[in-house]
Amino acid sequence: MTHSDIDELIRLFSRLPGLGPRSARRVVLHLIRQKETLMAPLGTAIASAMETIRTCSVCGNLDTHDPCVICSDGRRDPSVICVVEELADLWAIERCNLYKGQYHVLGGTLSAIDDRGPSQLNIEGLIERAAKNSVKEIILATNATIEGQTTAHYLTTRLEHCHVSISRLAQGIPMGGELDYLDDGTLGAALKARLPF
Repeated sequence: MTHSDIDELIRLFSRLPGLGPRSARRVVLHLIRQKETLMAPLGTAIASAMETIRTCSVCGNLDTHDPCVICSDGRRDPSVICVVEELADLWAIERCNLYKGQYHVLGGTLSAIDDRGPSQLNIEGLIERAAKNSVKEIILATNATIEGQTTAHYLTTRLEHCHVSISRLAQGIPMGGELDYLDDGTLGAALKARLPF
């Protein structure tokens, strides 16, 4: 491995989220020290992932199968679709092991600042899926950001003709949260989304 190879590894690792040049340098040095036990298997896994991982043509999930294991799981409820911004959001919902419907990954949010409009997102696929008679509910699980809210409002308008129930995730006070420490937006959302006791 030449010095330029090391520099290239550091450059590539520093492009990963959460890794700057210094952290990338530490990762690369650790990999070099563990060539046989870590670097070689990592290289093999990355090469294999490049060949086998594909985007699900139904929901936008990543998997080695198309349709993905979630879309092809007969135990999941096809009448409910949870719309998420990114794949990480799908994984977060799956971790809680409570939701048993289908998903739809948008691939981001509408953003005038980033010049990202509806054509850059997987919105038309959602409209096609929602228009099917088997779909009864769309859960908009976009983030509680300005872009997430804007995207949710846009989707609500686009889904009006599909005759499906549209719901949003509840927003407000987190478990263990104390009112005195909440920001005004979170407290306001909690007041608006209050439930009978």
